[in-house]
Amino acid sequence: MSAFLNETIWRQFGAALDMLENAIRLCPENVWGNRKGFHEFWYMTYHTIFWTDHYLDENPESYHPPEPYTLSEFDPEGAFPDRVYTKDEMLTYLEHCRTKCRAVLSRMSDDAARQLNKHGHKELSVVELHLYNLRHVQHHTAQLNLLLRQHIDDAPRWVGRTKGSLSDK
Repeated sequence: MSAFLNETIWRQFGAALDMLENAIRLCPENVWGNRKGFHEFWYMTYHTIFWTDHYLDENPESYHPPEPYTLSEFDPEGAFPDRVYTKDEMLTYLEHCRTKCRAVLSRMSDDAARQLNKHGHKELSVVELHLYNLRHVQHHTAQLNLLLRQHIDDAPRWVGRTKGSLSDK
């Protein structure tokens, strides 16, 4: 794709990741949670970052998250990770995704953007999968912001676009 379109997608995808990071940083320990449950702040954060990483992967059939994470998200029974992940672990995993997103978008050509990519039951073009992924991040970030509003009557502000460019390291 053109450098302009790659940069435009990055600025919005990066903004979604920035908003997720801001929600994680604002979350107090008593809201983070310490149990296994779909509505725990830590788990919604983990779910969002795991799928962000997976959807950015160019070889989904051989995908494996970085240590210490597992493939529990693929379990059809809804298995949870073996333990509650910390905020620092989630921020590190999020930075992994931010780096991966920059790399993937910076090398995306017109031909690559049009290729069909199958992730589970989804078969989308690569560029549509990136937009789907961005929407997934924003959807769960909104849920996290709602939890923050309910528990501490505060939430991070909207990020219009990320500060860094695609070529920043």
